Amino acid sequence: MQADAIIQRSTPARKVIPIVPYSVKGRYRNIKSIILNIAFAVYFLLPWLPWHNKVGQALLFDIGNARFHVFNLVLYPQDLMVLMGVLVIAASLLFISAAMFGRIFCGFFCFQTLWTDAFRFIEKWIQGEAQARKRLQQAPWDARKLALIGSTHLLWLLLALATALTFTLYFAEAGTLLRQVIAGHAPVAAYITITVLTATTYVAAGFAREDICFVACPYGKFQGVMQDPSTVSVIYDQQRGEQQLGRKAPTAQLKTPQSRSEQGYGDCIDCGYCVNVCPTGVDIRKGFQIGCISCGLCIDACDNIMDSLKLPRGLIRFDKDENLQPALAGQNTPALAGQDKKAKQDHQQAQKNRQWMRWKRAAYAALLLGSIGFTWHAIENLSPYTAMVQQQRQPLVTQLADGSLRNRYQLRISNKSGVTETYRIEVHGLPEGSFKGWKQITIPAGKSYGSDFSITLPAPLAKSTSQFELGVVPSSQVQSRERFTVRYFSE
Repeated sequence: MQADAIIQRSTPARKVIPIVPYSVKGRYRNIKSIILNIAFAVYFLLPWLPWHNKVGQALLFDIGNARFHVFNLVLYPQDLMVLMGVLVIAASLLFISAAMFGRIFCGFFCFQTLWTDAFRFIEKWIQGEAQARKRLQQAPWDARKLALIGSTHLLWLLLALATALTFTLYFAEAGTLLRQVIAGHAPVAAYITITVLTATTYVAAGFAREDICFVACPYGKFQGVMQDPSTVSVIYDQQRGEQQLGRKAPTAQLKTPQSRSEQGYGDCIDCGYCVNVCPTGVDIRKGFQIGCISCGLCIDACDNIMDSLKLPRGLIRFDKDENLQPALAGQNTPALAGQDKKAKQDHQQAQKNRQWMRWKRAAYAALLLGSIGFTWHAIENLSPYTAMVQQQRQPLVTQLADGSLRNRYQLRISNKSGVTETYRIEVHGLPEGSFKGWKQITIPAGKSYGSDFSITLPAPLAKSTSQFELGVVPSSQVQSRERFTVRYFSE
């Protein structure tokens, strides 16, 4: 199967033929529809979900003020570890799904797949089933064709516009921004974003479709090398489907599994339904192909045909490649014991490969669990504020008339809590009166204030002082106090 994958990738560029997939009913089509409805509900409704936080919105990426509001959590650029942990979790999930279930993400959860499905539902609703759409494409232009195609593209544009507009609502207060957009008073960046996303969504889901998977998607390119014989993917049971004489349409003498097997024909009747329903036009009977997105629609199509012919289901199914190859499955059969030396070596190599696959999955799982634990720890230990001390560089040291030496600093505090907070500033390890500046500072919720201060020491003491400690203590959360070791320069 892996060799087949290499052969498929080395073939010349595919011939581009417009794909008009047939409709199909089945469990995987139902799962895809459920995921589509849930994904659209979450995407379009989440900006409007009220929440008891400062902004009153469950999810808000406030780029202007450099903070992300995620339900009750507020993340700042200083919380880089949390953001990095989330990215590592997402990457780990993608790698694990690719290693264990192939391109199942592409078939069920990818944005391109979801929006293309929605566009195709609109197309089917307006123009009819696949056969009717093909006839409409070949028909001469008249009022009916213009009305059907025009209304289809109008609804596509409306869905693309709604998608783009909703995207912008994640970056500002939803109600306010929507009113501004309608009234023509929104920021220019909002109109540019809406225009670009509307156009790209319309083109990608309405026209490019499967070409995005073949040409533009990087995940589809490297996913193949992550797949091994123990990866669960869409597989055609060639032995059962072909037997000795290949495929043959059912006749009066070829309607039961026994009769087909006795005459040397497989269960595949070569109806082509599995190809007709494929959104990327893949013929899964030719083996693993880079265009297969593991959506399972060909399984639904084949199962429906098998049911109608009273043949067993599972001719096309989600399965492991090793289950179709006893040598790779590591079966210790008497036949294996009698094989030649090369076959035994192949068997031993297969066993090593299986061991490597288990270790690889364990490593992925450890990475995922570690990143989840790291992110959870980072969230649980988020400070309600951040403080940063910087020394004024021009000049580093100032000598006063009495010979004492002064260093100047700036303390910047960002209040990440949801209430106004007063912070007390303390200096440790220096004599009384050496600190000149505000002893406390009050900062509203979500704001960042800076406070300049200086440290002045007599020359003898300054020569022997290389650092001191600065403390920041929030009045309402004394347990969150922080201490900073700050350099002091005497020359």
